[in-house]
Amino acid sequence: MAEQAEMLRRTPLSRDRILRAAVALADEAGIASLSMRNLAQDLAVVPMALYKHVANKDELLDGMIDVVVAEIDPPVPDTDWKHAVRGRILSARQMLRRHPWAPLAIESRNTPTPAVLAYLDSMIGTFRAGGFSVDLTHHVMHAMGSRVLGFSQELFDASRRAGRSGTGDADPPAAPSPEVAARFPHIAEIAAAASHDDGSVVGRGCDDQFEFEFALDLLLDGIERLHRQGWTSRRAR
Repeated sequence: MAEQAEMLRRTPLSRDRILRAAVALADEAGIASLSMRNLAQDLAVVPMALYKHVANKDELLDGMIDVVVAEIDPPVPDTDWKHAVRGRILSARQMLRRHPWAPLAIESRNTPTPAVLAYLDSMIGTFRAGGFSVDLTHHVMHAMGSRVLGFSQELFDASRRAGRSGTGDADPPAAPSPEVAARFPHIAEIAAAASHDDGSVVGRGCDDQFEFEFALDLLLDGIERLHRQGWTSRRAR
């Protein structure tokens, strides 16, 4: 341990090293555990040393987002738009498996970070290269929402609240009581039929992998149909 600490002290501090250490800390203990003091301790430096490379925690978080978004696979050349979009979105979702804190971090930003903007710009470019009009692409990006980055928000998702606190995964929802089931029979019917594979859950803030791909494919099939029909919005007519 003493040798490891000495090695850390001898390794030059840099912005990249700080960001990657912050990502590792958030991966291990959750985003709520991240502080400049804890990060400095992990890096074996005094907290003030960090501020030579990142101005504040907001800048640190922006940089962390850019580090993980850069892990998303680049566009595959000579691939049709539908397969290209689907592949990159599922690559983004795999990135979230490695960094389950990322969805809430991305949502917390008032403006997208440079890496997020570059990713979105590239996805828009894929639609445009596939022959989509600016009008249709505009509406497609609205319809995709956060799903284009590999996550979506489920109704009354308690796991997202757990993700905010960094205390771990939320307990699975309990079955409706007989009284609730009698009052809301359709909800009870769906709750009884639902089955989710715990092994396929990407992480806090995300829904089940099967449900995600199911909705993604519905969207892409609908988008493909509109594209073939030459759809335009009323505003563009």
